[in-house]
Amino acid sequence: MLVLTRKMGEGIVVGGNIQLKVLRISGSRVTIGIEAPQSVRVLRADLAGDADRSRAEAPPPPAPGPSLEAG
Repeated sequence: MLVLTRKMGEGIVVGGNIQLKVLRISGSRVTIGIEAPQSVRVLRADLAGDADRSRAEAPPPPAPGPSLEAG
């Protein structure tokens, strides 16, 4: 894990096309802005874990059945 210290208004770039910026610091809370292409899914870690669990618990998609088209 890379650990960086940033001041308000400073940021970091990940992968050349994702930018994280410290927008506000208030007590023990930090507000971070994330700029990323729309094709990049950005989730909070706690929600990402929920999404992973939901996918794991969901039943598999139905197997394709025989075609009903008349031939």
